[in-house]
Amino acid sequence: MSFNEDSAFDDITTNTLLDPNISSSCNLVAKSQGVISGINIVKRVFELYDNTIVFKNYKTDGEDVFVNEKIANVSGKMASILSSERVALNFIQRMSGISTETNKLVKYISSTSAKLVDTRKTTPGYRMLDKYAVKMGGGINHRINLAEAVLIKDNHIEALLNDGYSLSKIIKLVRDAVSSEIKIEIETESIKDAIESIEAGADIIMLDNMSINDMKEVVVINSGRSKLEASGGITKDNILEIAKTGVDMISVGAITHSFASLDISLDYDQIV
Repeated sequence: MSFNEDSAFDDITTNTLLDPNISSSCNLVAKSQGVISGINIVKRVFELYDNTIVFKNYKTDGEDVFVNEKIANVSGKMASILSSERVALNFIQRMSGISTETNKLVKYISSTSAKLVDTRKTTPGYRMLDKYAVKMGGGINHRINLAEAVLIKDNHIEALLNDGYSLSKIIKLVRDAVSSEIKIEIETESIKDAIESIEAGADIIMLDNMSINDMKEVVVINSGRSKLEASGGITKDNILEIAKTGVDMISVGAITHSFASLDISLDYDQIV
């Protein structure tokens, strides 16, 4: 799909200017500091374009990389390298960007027991790559898709409350219908709703946009019965304070939808 999108096999610039038999060597070089992710994807991109290309990595996924540090070397037909360059860079830049942003937040809360988890707010078609990049940055994957776990959101609740259901009844309705192995999570916005959901036996209670004081109170009342997940409005400026409330997880959508790609370039090395 990515090759077709870029018309990589119809590169009129490269096909016009370069002798297809010229071979050369190029390096993938970091232009900014971060955490690398997507090495094997990049290797596969070059191999799929031209299986005579030789790829040698100097870094592995999850490792730190620094400015001007070499990440990998690509050697083979120069025309093939140039025509597949952008597709390869797009993958490693965005995946490394996710890993880097994730790692920053993980480090912010490393003095606590709270874990950073991702969401389903991913690039369509690339969820597995986005979530892999989160893991390489030290984060934890939340549910991969809608079939993996139950998450009763505010709109589910509003629809059922209008039909006379309580939170307890909603949770029971789901528990009676699904396997006991499937986790049930429910979104709450108040201490009252959190308490009702805990007592109804929900596995995970999402504390959505709650104040620090309210989260602290829920943690005390919960006393370890359900897992507690803080969510909503979380940034690098408040994530440590939230983690210190005693919640088990902090979900941040921004790590997969508002990250900055890591600056990585393909630099010409030499003719071989």
